Amino acid sequence: MNSALDRTQTRDWWRSAVIYQVYPRSFFDSNGDGIGDLQGIIHKLDYIAALNVDAVWISPFYKSPMKDFGYDIEDYCAVDPIFGTIEDFKLLTKGAKQRGLKVLIDQVWNHTSNLHPWFIESRQSRDNAKADWYVWVDPKPDGTPPSNWLATFGGSAWTWDEQRQQYYLHNFLAEQPDLNWYNPEVKEAILEVAKFWLDLGVDGFRLDVVNFFLHDRTFKDNPPRPKDSPLPDGAGANDPFFSQLNLYNFCQPEIFPLLEDIRQLMDSYPETTTLAEISSAEDGILTASEYVRGNNRLHMAYNSSLMSDEPLTYEKLYQLVARVESLFADGVICWTGGTHDFPRLKSRWRKFQIDDEFSHEAFDRMFVAMLISLKGSCCIYQGDELGLTQAEVPYEKMQDPFGLAGYPTILGRDGSRTPMPWQKESPNAGFTKTKEPWLPIAEEHLHDAVDVQETYSNSLLNKYRRLIKWRKQQPALLWGDLTLLDTSEPLLGFIRKSEEQKLLCLFNLSPVPLRYDLSSYPQCVAADEVDFQNRQYDSTVEIPGYGVFFGCLGETAK
Repeated sequence: MNSALDRTQTRDWWRSAVIYQVYPRSFFDSNGDGIGDLQGIIHKLDYIAALNVDAVWISPFYKSPMKDFGYDIEDYCAVDPIFGTIEDFKLLTKGAKQRGLKVLIDQVWNHTSNLHPWFIESRQSRDNAKADWYVWVDPKPDGTPPSNWLATFGGSAWTWDEQRQQYYLHNFLAEQPDLNWYNPEVKEAILEVAKFWLDLGVDGFRLDVVNFFLHDRTFKDNPPRPKDSPLPDGAGANDPFFSQLNLYNFCQPEIFPLLEDIRQLMDSYPETTTLAEISSAEDGILTASEYVRGNNRLHMAYNSSLMSDEPLTYEKLYQLVARVESLFADGVICWTGGTHDFPRLKSRWRKFQIDDEFSHEAFDRMFVAMLISLKGSCCIYQGDELGLTQAEVPYEKMQDPFGLAGYPTILGRDGSRTPMPWQKESPNAGFTKTKEPWLPIAEEHLHDAVDVQETYSNSLLNKYRRLIKWRKQQPALLWGDLTLLDTSEPLLGFIRKSEEQKLLCLFNLSPVPLRYDLSSYPQCVAADEVDFQNRQYDSTVEIPGYGVFFGCLGETAK
């Protein structure tokens, strides 16, 4: 094992991890009820390990009424029966560790289900033991809500409770009341939840909407969004939530001492980590950097900077990478092209520039090569390694509360959550043996099924496998600094440099081949192991449309 691989086993493994996200409902159904489960993940651990990723992030599987498919938790320390049992989770963790995989699990600490015992007790009266565990506020003198804050799923963020004769805050569904993190008892209770799972051997947490934990305690109204104010990355143009500048309902500076308490707990469990979701922030990159700044806040953060409908141009990417480099001096960004909350990356980008299937495939390969080459960690959402498109789910089969509430003007999340296609010729693509899965499987996904792609070496799936394996052997990509090059549209270039290696990384963002002058790098040697079919002349490399060139400077690629 070389020095680069040795260093991935240290307590800082998360600084350069490749993480694979599993959405359990849609991964694999082991018991034939149409819903994926923990045993299904166990059955497919070899598939995940074969991707050569470092960790698997598992979306919620906790006891829940499933109003938001597990992000409305009724019991933080229990597995919902539709997913299995706590023993299944222990077997999953054990099996992952045997395959060298770290295990991260979602933790939803901003809110609970309205059926959680904490909320049931809290709403009983204004003076019970948990009366202040949620955000309860009296109405304005005219009986209206305390502020004009909007819920991300539509409508007011306030719901009137007849029993308490007060409003409670919910930044998401009315069935998802927000916890009151200003109450130290809430913080301690949540940290006990974290200990429960850490003691079971998990390696870390993905923290759902961590920037929503605190609100302005004076409940100021948010101002309307000026017409010329840009929308946050990933925000839908028709989404009413962004009709306001969301200045007071989340992203409050008082959050940082709470982050330090979370980090202190994690530090008591060596080699564990936190991955923060930064959602809906006006400046997602700046906010993400603040949440991981120094060594006493969170470890990693991701945002939606790469999850937009805009073309990936040199100018856009150069400015994005440059800004990340300036803001993430010590914290770690997790580069993410897709999650269960956003439309499939392939469908977002097929709208522009790409005219044929060959270019589609080349673009997919170029993107993953770029994702694994940027400084930091990265996350791959299940199915993106197959090149799955956004599925068309008819209204009568939609399940997503966000999509149903916003239909037809807002695209919901069902289309990125449809089941994994494992076998092209099997019923329901081998996902389930029941007649109908919880969401329909898109016909176009069958052609990209796992068993199809495993049969030919140059498939996107096998490209992912080879690239991630190759990345693990490149010290410059694991631990090196990043220096942007002053290339020009449509070529993005940067150098990754560590003590052991210096690597030139070039990405053609257009469908047209281009040439790049290598005369400044006289000892440049192409990394043939990743085979992007470039043509290298004495001092020039020709990069195909949506092609990639990796060149080791001064020594042969590992």
